Amino acid sequence: MSSEFNEKNYSNKMDKSIQSLKKDISTLRTGRANVNMLDTIKIDVYGQLMPIEQLGTVSVPEARLISIQVWDKSNISIIESAIQKSELGINPQIDGQIIRLRIPDLTEERRKDLIKILKNMGEKSRVSIRNIRREANEELKKKQKDKTISEDQSKNYEKNIQKLTDTNIENIEKILSIKEKEIIQI
Repeated sequence: MSSEFNEKNYSNKMDKSIQSLKKDISTLRTGRANVNMLDTIKIDVYGQLMPIEQLGTVSVPEARLISIQVWDKSNISIIESAIQKSELGINPQIDGQIIRLRIPDLTEERRKDLIKILKNMGEKSRVSIRNIRREANEELKKKQKDKTISEDQSKNYEKNIQKLTDTNIENIEKILSIKEKEIIQI
C-alpha cells in the first residue's frame, strides 16, 4: 500500500457506481421499445443461463416493437416462456423464427410503480456514492494517524472527495430526472 492517497481510485469507484445506475435504469420499461429491457431476462439453454442477445438478433424496427430473430428454432418456446414469466408484462408473438414484442402504452398505475422503482434505484446509487466517500475519509484518517500525510493534505483531500461526492449525487439526480420524464411521457 502506497503512502500517498489515491484520489483517482475513489473517483473511478464513483464513476462505476453511476455507470451501474445507468445500466439498471436502462432496463426499466418506458413507453418506448428498448433492447436493454431484455437485459434482465436469462434463458436456461445448453446447460447454462444466457442473455437473449446470445440466442438471436435483437432489434427495434419500430418505436413500440422489439424483434428477436432466434437462431435456433428449438429455443423459441424457451425464450417465449422466459419473456412471459419476466416482469416486463409483455406477451410475445411468434412468427416462424421471429419473436415480436409489442410494447403497450403504460397505465397510470404502472407509471407510478416504475417511478417508485426508479427512485429506489437512485437512492441505492446515492448510498453507494456516500459509502465510497466514507471509505475515502477513513483511509485519510488512517494515513493522517500513521503520519504518511499531513493534516493540511488530509483536509484538502477531504474537500476534493466531498466535491466529487456532490458532483456525482447531482449527476444521479439529473439521470433520474431524465428517466422520470421519459416514463411520464405519453
